[in-house]
Order: sequence, then structure tokens, then C-alpha cells
Amino acid sequence: MRFLSHSLLGLFLLALTLALLAVAGVTLKQAFDIRNADSGPSRPAEERAFTARVVTLAPDRIAPVMTAFGEVRSRRHLELRAAAAGPIVELATEFADGTFVTAGQLLVRIDPADAQSALDAARTGMREAEAEARDAERALGLANDDLAAAEVQETLRAQAVERQKGIAGRGLGTAADLEAAELAMSNASQGVVSRRQALALAEARAEKALTALDRQRLTVADAERRLAETELRAEFSGALSGVTAVAGGLVGKTEKLGELIDTEALEVAFRVSTAQYARLIDREGRLKPLPVTAALDVLGAELTARGSLARVDAAVTEGLSGRLIFATLDTARGFRPGDFVTLAIAEPPLDGVALIPAQAVGSDGTLLLLGSGERLESVPAEVLRRQGDDVIVRVGALAGREVVVERTSLLGAGILVRPVRGNGAALAGGADDQTALIDLTPERRAALIAFVEDSGAMPAEAKSRVLAQLREGRVPAEVVNRIEARMGG
Repeated sequence: MRFLSHSLLGLFLLALTLALLAVAGVTLKQAFDIRNADSGPSRPAEERAFTARVVTLAPDRIAPVMTAFGEVRSRRHLELRAAAAGPIVELATEFADGTFVTAGQLLVRIDPADAQSALDAARTGMREAEAEARDAERALGLANDDLAAAEVQETLRAQAVERQKGIAGRGLGTAADLEAAELAMSNASQGVVSRRQALALAEARAEKALTALDRQRLTVADAERRLAETELRAEFSGALSGVTAVAGGLVGKTEKLGELIDTEALEVAFRVSTAQYARLIDREGRLKPLPVTAALDVLGAELTARGSLARVDAAVTEGLSGRLIFATLDTARGFRPGDFVTLAIAEPPLDGVALIPAQAVGSDGTLLLLGSGERLESVPAEVLRRQGDDVIVRVGALAGREVVVERTSLLGAGILVRPVRGNGAALAGGADDQTALIDLTPERRAALIAFVEDSGAMPAEAKSRVLAQLREGRVPAEVVNRIEARMGG
């Protein structure tokens, strides 16, 4: 029985092996038949076409905007220094950092006792000099009168001598009478000389009195100036900064007590390259008074101020390049000296140009234009200005041609494209992040509102505008990101 079962199992395995070999042979034969069979007419390969957004180049008149960054400064800046030494006896309540003062307002008073005493002594000396001048003037008048009387007496004596001579000539008078008349005449002449000497002394005294009076006037003026120097007053209206004076403190002469800054006379100092500076001057090399707009970002609320280019620095600082330019600001509400602002300078307009995205210009300075058969052509581009994500190019002979505005590495000259015109496709990046609105949790909204309300550097107008945005149902994402960046979150 065991031999029979083993024999039947061997026959079964042999049959199974033969069946598998038969199936493999049939499969191999079918494969050769399919390979050698006629495949029929071949299908041509299709060329791949890429989608590209295009716009039509049209010449236009565009005013380029140059962007620069600068620091706000004040054109009127005064250091407050003590002109006299001594203790501070009076300090204005407004004499503190950040407070506004008006022109002529008393800020600091230093002990004026010594200066007042010197002024009183000078005024006393002034009255003495005035009295001496009056006495000298009266003495001069009396000397003039005395000289006049002596001259009259001399004239009378001369007439008496002439009479005696006439009498003696007629033989009626004596020699003694003539001698007496001549002696009296000599005494009268001597009296005139003495009166003239007295007049000269009186004139000298009067001149000395006037000189002493002028000298005393200078002494009084100097004492008044020293007394005035004990008071420190504001020369113009502005805000105080860097205040160091305290009531009762002892200050030295020329010691710095603070600074006075005119917050209304503001300007911006910014540096541009030499190439940019060449676009801001006229043919005579003078700076054009082009309009500028200064922007200051304050927790998502932008403060702006308008002005114009004013002047350029006379020399280039060692180690720097370009030009340092100053622009005056007309009305700069909320701006303070030291703010770092962004400047937009409106250049003279250009004709026959077009504004296109910067990504439309390749690294080799070419544009991809849509040609015949919807194939791309590469042409050189004359880029005149770069403004952020856009460029200004010269249109010229390219007017009316369509240019690819979203250039990728897959696009090039000779590539077949399917053009998308108008607003059929959005620019890369989707919607503008600045207009994106987000939802806030109550805790996050409360933290943002608390931070803005506690901010002391933010103007009231900007603060109210930001708080109104934060209390809306959906808040701009840019505002939230800027506030959280300031919070350190």
C-alpha cells in the first residue's frame, strides 16, 4: 500500500509540473507574438504649454518715488546753561523732561543776593557821579561868568588909561595919575588870566565828571546784566529734555541744566547714494525742492508728515559715502527728534515708461514678450527705477506688446504658453497680507488692548485709531503682528 501511494503522488507531481511548463510556454509564445505584431500608425508627442500671466505695455507718465530712511531732528536746539553760580532758589513747575514752555517763561532762578547788592552799590555810585556832574556844570557856568566880568573890568581899565593919557597930553594931569591908571590896567589883565585858568580847570572837572558818569553807567549796566543772569528763561517755545536741575541745588557757572527743543521746527536728515543724489539736483547742481512724505510706524498706526528737500551737507564725512540731505517738515504732529522714519521722495515724472512687477525682469535684464504662435521672445529691458516690488521700464518700441509679469524658471525664449490676460489670475502670494483679517480670542484681544492703552509713546490720535481696530470683530493681521512684536510675544 505504501508503494502504491508513493507512486500515485509522484505521478501527480509530474503531471502538475508538465502543466506548469505548458502554461509558461504558452505565455512566452504570446509575448513574442505581441512583440512581433504590427503596432499600426504611431501617435505624435504633444508639446507642453505653460500658463503665464501677461499684460500689455503701454507708455505712460509716471513720477518715480525714491525711498530713504532718516532721523528726525530739530532745527532749533538750545542748551540751557547757568550763567551765574550759586544755589537755585526758584524752579518752575514746568521744568521737567517732556514739558512744553513758552518763550520768555522763567525756568530757573539762582540766588540773586550778591548780584542785587552789586547793582545797588552801582546805582549809588551812579547818583554820586550825577551829582558831581551837576556841580561841575555849575562851576563851569560860574567860571564863564567870572571871566566875562574880568574882561569887562579890563576894558574899563583900558578906557581909564586912555583918558589919563589924553589929559596928560593937554598938560592937565599928573604923571602919578597916569601910573595909577596903568597899574590898575595891569591888575585887570592879570585878573582875566586868572579867570581863564579857573575856567580851564572847571572845564577839565566837567569832562572828568562826564567820564566818571559814563563809567558808572557801564558799571550799572554790568550789574543789571549779572542780576539778569541769575534768571534762566526760555528763548523760544518748545519742549524740555535732559533736565538735571533740582530745587535747592548748587550750580556752577556754565553748568548744563537741560536742553530746549523746538518740536515745531523739525527736519529729517537722511543719506542717499551718489547716483540717487544726481537725480535730485538740477543742471546747475542745486538741490531741487522736491516734495517728501515722512512716515513713522507706531504700533500699526502710521503717522505721516509732508515737507520738501531743503539743503545738502557741504562735506562728506570720512568713512561714509553718498550725500547727507536735509528735508524740512511742514506739520509733523506726533513726531519727535530722534524718530527713525521712512521717506518717500517724489522725483520729476518720466514720460514713455511703464510700471511692471520686478519679477518680470530676468537676472540678465531681459523681458519675456508674447510673440507669434503664443511663443515667448526675450528682449532687453531698459530699467529706469526700482520701487519696492516694481520696476519702471522704458517702453519705446515695445508699446502694445504683451509681457510676462510672473517669470519662472520654466519660462524662456521659444516656450509655448497659454497667456492669461487681465485679472484672470492672481499674483503670486495671494491676497495682500496687510488687508488680511484674523479672529482673536478674548484673552489675546484684552492683552493687546491693555498694551496699547498703557503705551506712553503713542500719540492719542493714533492710540484711539488702533484701539478701534482692536475692538472690531476681525482685526488686521498686520496690526496684531506689529503690536505683539513690540510686546515681545
